[in-house]
Amino acid sequence: MEWARANSSIALRALRMLVRTRRCGSGAPTAGVPSCTPSQSKRLLLSIFYHMTTSDRLIIFTRYPVPGAAKTRLIPALGAEGAAELHRTMAEYTLAQSRVLQSSDSVTLEVRFDGGSAIAMEAWLGSGLRYQLQGEGDLGDRLIRAFQSAFDEGATSVIIIGTDCPELNAPLLQEAFKHLRHHNLVLGPAVDGGYYLIGLRSPVPKLFQQIAWSTATVLRQTVEIAERLGLAIAYLPTLSDVDYPEDLPIWEKVQSHLPCPTPVPLLNEHELHSLINKSTISLSIIIPVLNEARNLPEILNTARTTSNTEIIVVDGGSKDDTPAVATSLGAKVIHTSPGRAHQMNQGAKMAAGEILLFLHGDTQLPANFDQMIYQTLSQPGVVAGAFELKIGGKGWGLRVVEWGVSLRSRLLQLPYGDQALFLKTSVFQKIGGFPELPIMEDFVLVQQLHLLGKIAIAPAPVVTSGRRWQRLGICKTTLINQLVILAYF
Repeated sequence: MEWARANSSIALRALRMLVRTRRCGSGAPTAGVPSCTPSQSKRLLLSIFYHMTTSDRLIIFTRYPVPGAAKTRLIPALGAEGAAELHRTMAEYTLAQSRVLQSSDSVTLEVRFDGGSAIAMEAWLGSGLRYQLQGEGDLGDRLIRAFQSAFDEGATSVIIIGTDCPELNAPLLQEAFKHLRHHNLVLGPAVDGGYYLIGLRSPVPKLFQQIAWSTATVLRQTVEIAERLGLAIAYLPTLSDVDYPEDLPIWEKVQSHLPCPTPVPLLNEHELHSLINKSTISLSIIIPVLNEARNLPEILNTARTTSNTEIIVVDGGSKDDTPAVATSLGAKVIHTSPGRAHQMNQGAKMAAGEILLFLHGDTQLPANFDQMIYQTLSQPGVVAGAFELKIGGKGWGLRVVEWGVSLRSRLLQLPYGDQALFLKTSVFQKIGGFPELPIMEDFVLVQQLHLLGKIAIAPAPVVTSGRRWQRLGICKTTLINQLVILAYF
């Protein structure tokens, strides 16, 4: 809905300007419309072009206000409940300012959250917004993911803010987007040495690497990197965050000019966990295995951390204790003839979940994987997803492979089976399941999915065993993979 409203707003604005331009060029004055010079007409046409070819995205980083987990540095002064309430009101104020910007400019709003679920966030902050998990890693990792995702989806200017700076208002946000028309980077310096706003016109991951986060050197380090990269930088006024008791007068000053809002009832921690569990679509994890007794305990213990989830281990004739290990850890075990595609199809036939997750027997899922799956599949036009890939083992060669996998997955929407493919059961049935080939079943499945919609990548990696690369060597393994794909075509 929000995307449609933004596009409609752009179209209507462009139409009004076009009508004005035609009137200006008609040679005859029109009642109520001032006459225009040729230069004014040119400016109007340029303005139309700008609004039709730009897509601004404002991303708000925040968290669900659970007492004890929000504004922890203010707990000594306000108590856990008071600190959470402060976080709540500041976040609502920041969102209100963002909506003011959205009402005057064609800006898409997105909330990247930590803690809670998308349903809980929407119950708190309202509908019409896009809610996404921030994902794992430090602040730099999360910023990289948020920027990359926005640009991958077609945004031309992206700004990220937090909810700790009450002096940040709609006019300043508007000024920041204007700076990005002529600069690569816009920064809102904070008094404590960090920044309350950062905006880019294209992804620059290096800006968020090797940064000492939560220190007084964050801004300086960021500027140094930007200058080395030759980025044109614009600055907003220096403002204060509200992080410590001595910062509270800043919020009190802003709050004194605000009307008293009617608070939305929030969930306590128990209710929040219940909502997360209820909002998670029933998930079936299907694991095809052959002699994986050694790896299964770690794999299954991670997979068992969610509710409303069933685990189906499909054994293809293991000679070790794989079936016994799987049964002891609570998995449902199916015995069938070997062949990964055949095993996964048999598991899917027995699955009760609305979503299917196909997991290799040597691959470990990330924390909160179920929420990421739900979030990924809820994106417009997305029919399937997978995770980023991390390969167990040390060495720069494996990191290069990971980088190549990420590039292939995001740019070409071409993840492989070792990235834990997931999709709705109805979609899997519609395409007829995996083709029962001895190899390449995942590649062919993904090609079929492309005909139905987009394939998105969740913001965290699965960790797969590096034994294949270690046994054959990185170059040889990669070469074999590419030759197999070429042979297929």
